[in-house]
Amino acid sequence: MARPQSDPMLTARFTAPAVPKTLVHRPELLRRLTAGVRGPLTLINGPAGSGKTVLTAHWAAAGRRAPRPPVWLTVEPDDAPGVFWAYVLEALHRGGVEIPAAVGRPTRAEGVTQSFLVRLAAGLAESAQPVVLVLDQFDTAQPPAMTEGLDFVLRHAAGGLRVVLTSRTDSLLPLHRYRAAGEIAEIRHADLRFTHADAEALLGEHRLDLSQDGIRLLMQRTEGWAAGVRLCALAMQRSPDPEAFVRQFAADRTTIADYLLGEVLDAQPQDTQDLLLRVCVTDSVHPDLADALTGRDDAARTLAGLARDNAFLEQVDASAWYRLHPLFAEVLRAHLRQRHPGLEQQLHGRAARWLAGTGRLTEAVVQGAAAGDWPFAAGQLVDALAIGRLFTGLEAEQLNRAFAPLPAEAEGAAPALVGAAARLVVQDLPGYEDAVRRADSHLGPGSGAAARLSRAFLGVLAGRATGDPAATERAAADAERVLGELPAPLVAAHPEVRALVLAALGAARLGAGRLDGAHSALTAAVEACGGPGTRPGTEPGTEPGPDPGPALEKASGTELAALYPPLCDALGSLALTELMRGRLRQAAAHARASLAVAEQSALPPERRSGTGHLALAGVALEQDDLSAARSHLDLATATAVAGPRPEPAVAVAAAVIGARIAAAEGDGEAALTVLTRPWPPGTAPAGAWAADELAVAASAAHLAGGDAAEALRALDTAPSGRPEHALARARALMAAGRAESAARELAALPADYGRTLPVRVGTCLLRARIAAADGDTAEAHRRLAEAVELARPEELRRPFAEGGPWVRRTLREATRPVAPLGSPAGRQPDSRTGSGPVAPLGSPAGRQPDSRTAGPAEGPPPVVESLSARETDVLRQAARMLSTEEIAAELYVSANTVKTHLKSIYRKLGVTRRSDAVHRAQDLGLL
Repeated sequence: MARPQSDPMLTARFTAPAVPKTLVHRPELLRRLTAGVRGPLTLINGPAGSGKTVLTAHWAAAGRRAPRPPVWLTVEPDDAPGVFWAYVLEALHRGGVEIPAAVGRPTRAEGVTQSFLVRLAAGLAESAQPVVLVLDQFDTAQPPAMTEGLDFVLRHAAGGLRVVLTSRTDSLLPLHRYRAAGEIAEIRHADLRFTHADAEALLGEHRLDLSQDGIRLLMQRTEGWAAGVRLCALAMQRSPDPEAFVRQFAADRTTIADYLLGEVLDAQPQDTQDLLLRVCVTDSVHPDLADALTGRDDAARTLAGLARDNAFLEQVDASAWYRLHPLFAEVLRAHLRQRHPGLEQQLHGRAARWLAGTGRLTEAVVQGAAAGDWPFAAGQLVDALAIGRLFTGLEAEQLNRAFAPLPAEAEGAAPALVGAAARLVVQDLPGYEDAVRRADSHLGPGSGAAARLSRAFLGVLAGRATGDPAATERAAADAERVLGELPAPLVAAHPEVRALVLAALGAARLGAGRLDGAHSALTAAVEACGGPGTRPGTEPGTEPGPDPGPALEKASGTELAALYPPLCDALGSLALTELMRGRLRQAAAHARASLAVAEQSALPPERRSGTGHLALAGVALEQDDLSAARSHLDLATATAVAGPRPEPAVAVAAAVIGARIAAAEGDGEAALTVLTRPWPPGTAPAGAWAADELAVAASAAHLAGGDAAEALRALDTAPSGRPEHALARARALMAAGRAESAARELAALPADYGRTLPVRVGTCLLRARIAAADGDTAEAHRRLAEAVELARPEELRRPFAEGGPWVRRTLREATRPVAPLGSPAGRQPDSRTGSGPVAPLGSPAGRQPDSRTAGPAEGPPPVVESLSARETDVLRQAARMLSTEEIAAELYVSANTVKTHLKSIYRKLGVTRRSDAVHRAQDLGLL
């Protein structure tokens, strides 16, 4: 059959393209295509190179030919309606479809008659089997007459015709009607994008062995664009280092550029090309911004058309904003520099001011930096109180990258302040000092409050980084004073500033050993972040849990991201503070909250505070769980202690905990090695507190090795008035046989024993040992009982284990059967008076008392009435700190049944609370 002009038919248009040898099998899309042709219309829509034709050709060649082999026709852009229908008839004929002669054929290129369309539809309706017609590249020819005619035939063929369209643009067919009738199957750009597995399979077909990180980077740059992945694979085959190619390739110097310029940019009208070249300087573009960049007013229509036509520009989440494919944007920017030298910087500056005017701070700053307008870019950051975003939040990396080219000689206070911040971010302290001196030369009493706040803010963070608590305190006071001068809404918009200041202040106080001050600042930092704080448990003995605060709940996504790192940091430091105070339960709760915040925020490992793991290592050590302590210490060492400048308090705590674990494991030499190994230059913890902590730990390590003289010499290297130092000296003197001198050391301690629990328990144990050495058994038992009662709420065991065989022997001597439960309220005699036994120290839920700390009683004490098996089961679950409902779920009983058992347990054990029942049962050996 000839065309209306009698030109010969082009056979290539009736043949599906050959399937590439390096084919990625996509069974899910093939299945959807097969299912789609059961209905009248299947649309495969995506940009150039997205794999539309390859997918369809693969489907046509792969045997998915229900109900008969598909008929293929490639549509050309210059096809007039009459020519198009002539080719359709020829395609049907070559596909073995019998069309009645009465249908006739087109006689004019300009179009066909309605009668022809009616006869064709009727002829297809009479076909024994439905015809599947593939119209490839249908977007290239869409005159209204053609699409209207196709719609008419398709709707009136009575199921005899089924059409598969591949197209870059949405067809002029009334797609909404087909959707409403459920008569269309659509495979869109999002479906056509390669997945990670698809890319891996394609690279395998090209015999390329790329790492998983390399594949992820390739997917990130191409966003799954099939042609981009294929072109990169071909280029990698010619590269000596495929991994390096993926990291370094410039899209504008590859065949990708030729493809995108030829297939996408050159296909657009000149005005549209100009718009694309101008808007490519921004990551996302609004029609009004595009108009500001072009000087015209047609951007809204043009951008919508480009997005509709899949011209590598897409609408962002149904908003008014659009974004270019990153590879296309990269190619366009290179083309812009070539075609219009010098224009790019002007466009960045124009975009910066438009974005600033609409309140899009980060984008304005980045564009201003790209324009080289450093006073504007830095001024935006400083004036908005957003300098903290260089240290925390989603934009931190982007902002620091933008300011990386900031020249040291840039004029003005704001560029100097931002330059100092950028140096501080990477811990370049000399670079920071140089930049901050330049900033100070521009600042004075008359400077704006925002600039003065930024200077004080940097002073706080620098004081923390250098381990200078006095400088940190001064800068923090300045920051708090200036914050009071600024408008409250402006301060509220950047809560990370106060949070970072307080977290740094708390860490600096902790590094100086000022535990109460550290606790106050760190608690305020957590509150500044809005949570999670801690709330009391619902029952005595239960641990506090996370309680998200209202500020965190109200924060926007950007603010949340900025608050997570200081929140994680503050909670970790707060956990370490509570550990040093001996409040083990609170320390564990804060540590777990810190780790939970890090998980919830998906912070990368390098930005997580490992202090939570360090605190948990200390808690496990104090509770004599050496395996858990070692595990948490290893995790902390990989994060909190790693890096060029670990926190002083963190570094000291890690060394002390590591040494105590080694000593507990019987390796005194390793313990001393941990404490005496040289610190990296510039990182040695400074200050009296750090020196004394290390000296006390070294003294304990020498004592564990039996060398009292070296233990005393270790303490002499760092003389201190701290209670911990006095207690350590008294222990060493006692070990040296100088009991009277040890007693004098203890007598000099304040009445509250320095307030920290480990010091109070250690003092009681040493006083008990001195009393026993003097032959005062009653006093020794009384002091030992006092130590047990102090340690019991926090399950503090390690001091008893470190006390040596004497503690275990004395505990066995002091423990005797408990009196029958006939006394008032079922209470035991008060062990503090010396008239009753010393109860063994409680153990973690469900564990027996530790034989290394408290020896077992001579036998189970008598009780008035034994617990039933079910009551014992309930009590075991209560010891795990489960709620009533959780116990019921564990034992498959009702909550009321659990309550009944608990009442019976309380009566039999002579207690009124769940925690007392657990402790009493542990004392009696029932758990």
